[in-house]
Amino acid sequence: MTNDILVFAEQRNDVVHPAALQLVMPAKALAATTGGKVVACLIGDKLDNAMAAVEKTGVDRIIAVSAPQLGLYSAVRYRTALATAIANVEPRIVLLAATFMGRDLAPRVAVKTQAALATDVVELTISGDGALDVRRPVYNGKAFCHVSFPEDRLAIASVRPNTFSAPAGGSGAARAALAYTPGPGDDRINVQEIARSAGAVKDVTEADIIVSGGRALKSEDNFKILYELAQELDAAVGASRAACDAGYQPHSRQVGLTGKTVTPRLYIACGISGAIQHLAGMRGSKVIVAINTDKEAPIFKLADYGIVADVFKVVPALTAEVQRLKG
Repeated sequence: MTNDILVFAEQRNDVVHPAALQLVMPAKALAATTGGKVVACLIGDKLDNAMAAVEKTGVDRIIAVSAPQLGLYSAVRYRTALATAIANVEPRIVLLAATFMGRDLAPRVAVKTQAALATDVVELTISGDGALDVRRPVYNGKAFCHVSFPEDRLAIASVRPNTFSAPAGGSGAARAALAYTPGPGDDRINVQEIARSAGAVKDVTEADIIVSGGRALKSEDNFKILYELAQELDAAVGASRAACDAGYQPHSRQVGLTGKTVTPRLYIACGISGAIQHLAGMRGSKVIVAINTDKEAPIFKLADYGIVADVFKVVPALTAEVQRLKG
């Protein structure tokens, strides 16, 4: 085992996921302590643009596992490919982003490589005795626990998106290619197509900015003011459970304990009172802006900025101001 840190650089259609680029910062910090290198691993078919994007983060080495069978994400094939990269690098620590793909892939790779695993991590350090120590939220962010890995065992951690910033820049990484050899059972399942929901608005779990609406929007048609603001901010549109249950938005956009947990850099809550279930799904946001006519709404206790006003007046005004600033 080396002291290197391996980063799984998740990509889709030759575009690296932003959360994967954010992994380089903690990887560099860990490598500075262990005395190792930062190695990025890309898996897919055509990876030229993705490799160029990763190279700009300043990693020491890039490994590409490329094959036509890896063009579309397959849990078992990507498991074998990433395990191949791990066997080649023999890293001490492997980092993945806690995206849909990362959450699916990390435990599979941990089992295959007999590694220790921690998920949804928000802090990583090397303790005084040389062991990896990570901090992860529990009870929907109301508490944190520490997980300490054995020093002599491979450690795998999935890191919560938007916990770290992406590096400013770098270049000169060495590149290497590894052949993909299907493992037992890899060809039992063939992914023919990955169908994505229609529309240009992002999914709430993958957006840096989210504009969410509650039951106060009163109808599906009124949500258009949120979509207009989201379009200007390159944001996703979310909704509370009450709004989804009322049919204003599909449940795929629901944020909360029974919906999706999100950690954007900016969360704008429009007409959302702040039920415990909703707060559990978005309390990890970096900056929270709440707009509500009820100044006693629970959402204001969590918000960094509060606007006591009518969303039907504030949101269009915000949209107009963003348009003005964009020229």
